[in-house]
Amino acid sequence: MIERDLEKQLDFILKGVEDVLLPDELKTLLSNSIKNDKPLNIKLGLDPTAPDIHLGHTVVLTKLRQFQDLGHKAILIIGDYTARIGDPTGRSVLRPSLSPEKIDENAKTYMSQAFKILDESKTEVVKNSTWLEPLKFSEVLNITSRFTIARMLERVDFKKRFSNNLPITIMEFLYPLMQAFDSISIKADIELGGTDQRFNLLMGRELQKEYGQKPQIAITMPILVGLDGVQKMSKSLGNYIGVNENPNEIYGKVMSISDNIMIDYFNLLTRLPKNEIYEMQNDMKNGSLNPSVAKRKLASIIVENLYDKNAAEDAGNNFNRIFKDKAMPEEINEYIINKKNYPSGKIKATTLLTESNLCSSNSDAKRLIDQGGLKIDNNKVSDINLELNLEEINSKIIQKGRRFFLKLVVK
Repeated sequence: MIERDLEKQLDFILKGVEDVLLPDELKTLLSNSIKNDKPLNIKLGLDPTAPDIHLGHTVVLTKLRQFQDLGHKAILIIGDYTARIGDPTGRSVLRPSLSPEKIDENAKTYMSQAFKILDESKTEVVKNSTWLEPLKFSEVLNITSRFTIARMLERVDFKKRFSNNLPITIMEFLYPLMQAFDSISIKADIELGGTDQRFNLLMGRELQKEYGQKPQIAITMPILVGLDGVQKMSKSLGNYIGVNENPNEIYGKVMSISDNIMIDYFNLLTRLPKNEIYEMQNDMKNGSLNPSVAKRKLASIIVENLYDKNAAEDAGNNFNRIFKDKAMPEEINEYIINKKNYPSGKIKATTLLTESNLCSSNSDAKRLIDQGGLKIDNNKVSDINLELNLEEINSKIIQKGRRFFLKLVVK
């Protein structure tokens, strides 16, 4: 059932939004939807170019979920056809092609992770190969005839590559047109995307006009800042929170963010009302609310959204055990060391760190030890050249920093 209060709808929809094209049209669209008791078609397209997503990807998913909560129809488009090109947004070179098999494999994990945010029972999932693959060449020509090269070069990344004499393929020019055709196929009323998707969203609006449809409203969401508080969340930068990470890890990572980006996380990753977030922000400013208390609430909400309430409570208790009570977590993963691989009966501390994936490289491991971030059974290791006797470290706990623990098992 559609939320009947227009102002309540607008409050939820505009929370955390970067831009709306056009705000007056949005208000009229929502008013007519309420008047006619007809849900709006809310479009979000995802190209499964990688198997996993992180919280940065969930910003638009959270906004789509808010539309679901308001009674509108969420249409999630799996870009299995557009993924064959790959979105050129922000790219300085052509993306490598993915096989249909790899795209389908990625799409399956995308869905399982996306439905941690979305209400699966209220989500329509469609693949854009359904309408793009059957298009005849004459129909493709008809679409391309409606836009000029000059229009395409208004796109920042294309303009940069053109001015730097870097190649742009005709295929890449087709990408925003293919995404725009998605909007026609599902008769989208509103399309969601990140700020970097503005050009693609506007192309959908323009193509709908050309085909005699009412043009969609484009809503863009900000790019989520990563754990470092500076750069956008990215797996390659290591400042991310993975959707499939365990609850303890997610909780701990959220608690590690700086206070100054906490409100952005509340706005972009939770479905709390705008006035409640604003009240928390004021309370922290006037000193009546400790930021760490607010951050615990944020961590609990995020874990609960991705898992459930019990997981959030357990993660909170685990965090207290480690950071407040200075105790070990109740559950610690095992790392098995095959002693056949070490005929000397010893293993370097740096090797152990890299092979257990606690550190990404040998230099990273040396830096960790040098900074006092490695403990074995609560004893700090300070020698970067230390060799560990396998028999002596069996069943001991290796600890990286304050949040990462492994139980060593020598076999």
